[in-house]
Amino acid sequence: MYVTPVDLPTLLNHLFNFAAPALGLALWLTLVARFLGPKPAAGLAWWAQAAINTVVGCTVLGAGLWVLGRDGKMLTYGALVLAMASAQALMRRG
Repeated sequence: MYVTPVDLPTLLNHLFNFAAPALGLALWLTLVARFLGPKPAAGLAWWAQAAINTVVGCTVLGAGLWVLGRDGKMLTYGALVLAMASAQALMRRG
């Protein structure tokens, strides 16, 4: 199988579009948690929560790509929401 080489801007575009759902959901979760959830006694800064959620989300997206063979499957997005909501809940209680 021959693989066509990809230039750097195209590669970065593909990587950003792969991680965009995790990044968007991480920022949204962090913002909503600040206004709707109870204030934690000693919580992380908003940017640290968003960074942790982004890492969790990209890990789930990568696992979905590896297990299912392609990205963009609804099962992966469901797992993304559950994993990031769980991580956000753990960070708010800690």
